[in-house]
Amino acid sequence: SHIPWVLDIPQDSTPDGPIGTLRGHVARANPQAKTMIEALTTSREDVKSTVLEDEVMVLFNGPVHHYVTPKFYKDTKPSTGKVVSTWNYSAVQVYGTATVFFDSKSPILEEFLSKQLDDLARIGEEQIMGFTGEEGKKTPWKVSEAPESYVQLLKKAIIGVQIEVERMEGKFKMSQELGEGDREGTVEGFRALGTEEGEQIARTIEVRAAVKKEKDGK
Repeated sequence: SHIPWVLDIPQDSTPDGPIGTLRGHVARANPQAKTMIEALTTSREDVKSTVLEDEVMVLFNGPVHHYVTPKFYKDTKPSTGKVVSTWNYSAVQVYGTATVFFDSKSPILEEFLSKQLDDLARIGEEQIMGFTGEEGKKTPWKVSEAPESYVQLLKKAIIGVQIEVERMEGKFKMSQELGEGDREGTVEGFRALGTEEGEQIARTIEVRAAVKKEKDGK
């Protein structure tokens, strides 16, 4: 499922302390929502528990990803032809313990969803759209501007999910496995596309190559 998340970072965060908390909401009709609710309401001694027993994983894709043509490999393709196409990408996997708020009669669910929707609207309006109401900019839209009855109707169709982040793993596949000549050809090829996405991929390849060289002690 693709859903928006809000990240809460502890103010007194330390290297050995909590990493942070992810807050999200999912439609009740979503198959994953149904699976989580079922896991919490069947075959459990503590039927009132809202914490999933199994660890959960949330996947965040990097801002850019792209098909890579073998035509970019200026060393290997002309010398041996032993090349295939691939895909460059980056991703972060976040693991943790999930609490699911799904009891429509619970005031905790109402409190969670109200804060979640308000925070998402604020982030979207101010940080993404730039509607801060300052220096001549438009004022941000707020959930409170919608009819209360309409908002309550929508809330009935969603549940809340909160994840205490316990560990994270990152993965870059940005041509760092290539030889220097093929990698340079890939950078040149993406820059030649003349697109913002191509330029971002090219820069990321250069950064990851530098990281690999440093790690290898070269």
